[in-house]
Amino acid sequence: MARWEPNAPERLAHAALDLFAERGYENTTVIDIAQRAGLGKTTFFRHFQDKREVLFGGDTMNGLLVDAMAAAPETATPLETVAHALDAAGREVFTPARREFIARRQAVIATNPELREREALKNLALIASMAEALKRRGVPDLTARVASELGALASTIAFERWSQTTGGDDFSEIARRALADVQASTAVC
Repeated sequence: MARWEPNAPERLAHAALDLFAERGYENTTVIDIAQRAGLGKTTFFRHFQDKREVLFGGDTMNGLLVDAMAAAPETATPLETVAHALDAAGREVFTPARREFIARRQAVIATNPELREREALKNLALIASMAEALKRRGVPDLTARVASELGALASTIAFERWSQTTGGDDFSEIARRALADVQASTAVC
């Protein structure tokens, strides 16, 4: 593969997942990843801070959710605003074309305690960012925190459901159903 070919970040991510599956996360170096992708170490570091970032993608998801929440209609309730963000995640991240990549990513994370911890911390940061986005819309602090936590729970449930399907099920629809299920379950508590 020529070094000048486009999509270096995607090539690096796929190479990393292949190597993590073959050798394990701990036994794979940045140089291994760059070589497998047909790129140099410098190119790797131009796109990722370290090999963990290949799996976690910096703040891409964070920015996507916050921007989608800011773009939600002004009349949207806090949970409708969160649903707007989940719709964006379905359009941009959890697409049928990315299903296999995401499943492979999750398998790598599941085998490594350091990566599971990183995933948990990233999820906490997403919740905090969503709460801040709601507060910027004038939502009171406690309501923003609760709506963000419920949205995160719905997202987790939706991801599990979406991951278990084999067809082209739309993540956004699954996420909206999960959010409705979570909201309905709070009424019984």
